[in-house]
Amino acid sequence: MGLWHVLYADWQMECCGTPFSVGDEVSWPLLLLDADDVYGGGWHDQLTKVAGPVEHVGGVRVVREETGLTVALGGEPGGWIRSVGLLSVERHGASWPQATGRVRAVQVLTQGYAETPPGSRSWEPVPGERSLRAVDQCPKWFADDAAEQGRRRRESGVVVTLEVPGTDSWLSHAVREALGLPQQGAEPGAETEGIPAEALTALLESLSTVAPPRHSRAGRPRHRA
Repeated sequence: MGLWHVLYADWQMECCGTPFSVGDEVSWPLLLLDADDVYGGGWHDQLTKVAGPVEHVGGVRVVREETGLTVALGGEPGGWIRSVGLLSVERHGASWPQATGRVRAVQVLTQGYAETPPGSRSWEPVPGERSLRAVDQCPKWFADDAAEQGRRRRESGVVVTLEVPGTDSWLSHAVREALGLPQQGAEPGAETEGIPAEALTALLESLSTVAPPRHSRAGRPRHRA
């Protein structure tokens, strides 16, 4: 079973989502986003690689990932692709096949925002200025801190670790490596078999972190290489 990091944005949950807990089985339509376009970019461990043939389903470009996951693509050409991005739950617009799996970990994402320009009351996410907090259940509503000196922090969704049968992933590879399991010839799902739920959740949280922002001389975060 493949393990995948999935972003469930706050507005998606607050609009029409159903809260879920660690251990629940869920079915979600997944969309692969350009990570640089999500909350200012600067993502770290949450990136996903998909590779496979692209087809059109109901007017949506969908990739049948070569290890079994089905996700929609934004603006990608047809044919066969290999792409890296951020998996997200998308419940608006067209329909495409959903991914069904078990929730193995949930972390609330808190994102930093800056008022741009000062005094405009227009807020833009600060690249890389975010944190993750482990929880047992995804909330229905998300907190928004009061603004102070042109800055604010807001709970902007959750990062979920989803275990999908019949798939494999970068994250599954990292778990096998952490557990000292062989990468070649490993049975699907071997990386989670027999591990107590709490121990698995703790391990997955350790493999879903955020990198500290690196600043230039002008004090602005720089994208990771």
